[in-house]
Amino acid sequence: MTSHSMLGAALLSALGCATDLRTRRIPNALTASGAICACAYHVATAGWSGLGHAIGGLAVGLVVFMLPFALGGLGGGDVKLVAALGAWLGPVDALWLALYTALSGGVLAVGVAMRHHYLTDALRNIRRLWTHWRQHGPVPCDGVTLEDCVAPRVAYGLAIAMGTAGVAWLR
Repeated sequence: MTSHSMLGAALLSALGCATDLRTRRIPNALTASGAICACAYHVATAGWSGLGHAIGGLAVGLVVFMLPFALGGLGGGDVKLVAALGAWLGPVDALWLALYTALSGGVLAVGVAMRHHYLTDALRNIRRLWTHWRQHGPVPCDGVTLEDCVAPRVAYGLAIAMGTAGVAWLR
């Protein structure tokens, strides 16, 4: 990863975070243009092997967060933002991004739950999810998905930006 590709990832994650905090959505135009710019940058700096690097990172970012999305725990914009960031960072750093983002998201979720006096209910929901998944496999659990849950929401774009900062700092 070059300093320029990290700069592209940092800018994209900051825009995604700001948009998510303001509107609670991450628009397709942002994620698509971010991925296209990443691919163009890598082709310009490393040729076709650079494109392979970008597409590999995009695929890793997409695949890693596809299961939480399919289970109703993550929005589609979040998944597409991580994929676009993966295009900037490449496959290995996309894995680190996923790890740092998940850790940041967990910390943010606990903080939001505590702030809204929802921590006991959140822990009860986690237990309910585990029980449901043991009995039925990894399928959405009614009442505990983004669509039908009454829990306070976390703007996950913030966790993604924190994960991006983690990649920049620790790699």
